[in-house]
Amino acid sequence: MSAISPPQSVPSFSSKSPSKTLTPAPNSTRPFNRIHCELKKASAAPQKWTIDCVSSTDPIHIILKPPNSALLPSPMDSPLKNSKRVCLFYCSEMRDLAERIASESDAIELRSITWRTFADGFPNLFISNAQGVRGQHVAFLASFSSPGVIFEQLSIIYALPRLFVSSFTLILPFFPTGTSERMEDEGDVATAFTLARILSNIPISMGGPASLVIFDIHALQERFYFGDNVLPCFESGIPLLLNRLQSLPDSDNITIAFPDDGAWKRFHKQLQHFPMMSGILAKLDSVYSINSNGAIIFHVYLTKLKLCGIPALWVVCAKVREGDQRIVRIKEGDPKGRHVVIVDDLVQSGGTLIECQKVLAKHGATKISAYVTHGIFPNKSWQRFNHDKGGNPENGMTYFWITDSCPETVKQVKNKPPFEVISLAAAIASALHI
Repeated sequence: MSAISPPQSVPSFSSKSPSKTLTPAPNSTRPFNRIHCELKKASAAPQKWTIDCVSSTDPIHIILKPPNSALLPSPMDSPLKNSKRVCLFYCSEMRDLAERIASESDAIELRSITWRTFADGFPNLFISNAQGVRGQHVAFLASFSSPGVIFEQLSIIYALPRLFVSSFTLILPFFPTGTSERMEDEGDVATAFTLARILSNIPISMGGPASLVIFDIHALQERFYFGDNVLPCFESGIPLLLNRLQSLPDSDNITIAFPDDGAWKRFHKQLQHFPMMSGILAKLDSVYSINSNGAIIFHVYLTKLKLCGIPALWVVCAKVREGDQRIVRIKEGDPKGRHVVIVDDLVQSGGTLIECQKVLAKHGATKISAYVTHGIFPNKSWQRFNHDKGGNPENGMTYFWITDSCPETVKQVKNKPPFEVISLAAAIASALHI
């Protein structure tokens, strides 16, 4: 029989009665056959249904079957259908962030590691249910917060890909040696390159080279320090800052400032729709002189920059150093009446940011805030930053945003204005599903 479109009045083809029994004419012999029909609805496109006719015995049984596609769930009904499942291990410092990452997706499952030491202080480590990760996508959330914790984590990082896993991803939100990437004098050791070479030798898993996720690496050239046996994925916390700035009540009165040309090079393209100050403290071209007391005085000048056609607040800065003393001046540019947000990738002692705050306040900024992806703050230097207490920029900052890439700092500044933590959890969860 050929494909037909049965009339709506035929009860045997009604959607309310998918199976009907019909009696054939006497002396009829009919083999097994299959009929393709189209049932048309006013509100839907024609659908192909299948009718099985079984005639081995009387009467003939005609069974109406819906199209296969009608039996399958819609992709919209299962958003995680195509998401790969990931077993996420983590170091002790990153427990809170790991839990937030897992809460972002049902496809991410936390796995545990026993962190112990022998009597001599060397690591005694154990990966729970090691055979259970065979064939799985595995990730490790690391924190190289101090040299003393790197070795034990490297031992885990080198062990996980060897457990016959489908793929391995290392998440290292903060690449800690980034500030030591240059060799200016013979004998300088570029420890950033050393760490990159160590991570480039992570064993290959069944799926190929390991992936390495890093947020806002300090120097752009460090991208090229990694070898071909690892696939670096460089992410940024700036989109998270953008979301936060857009939620502020004075979001239409924000000006972005960069403390040096390096920060401008890294971030200005992601912040183009905000007016920008091209710099406050410059590190572009420097000359030095020796005064009568034998002290070396550095003079640093900022080259004028024009950003994407936006009339920038031109800033020409001069920095004079004598010992630890810094003097910062704005020769051109007017932040008066603006909420100025200073953006950089990391902060350590915070001296530069504090000098920037002072000079901006002196020149009329109504609010001053700061954002850094990595709040390192050695020796609790975060204590140098005060809250403006409602509109006194000369006394402190309105907001100081950091991410949770440095977990020890997060614990120290929690609930202490002006600090506010923006979590990387959602960004990391997305990176794990690449």
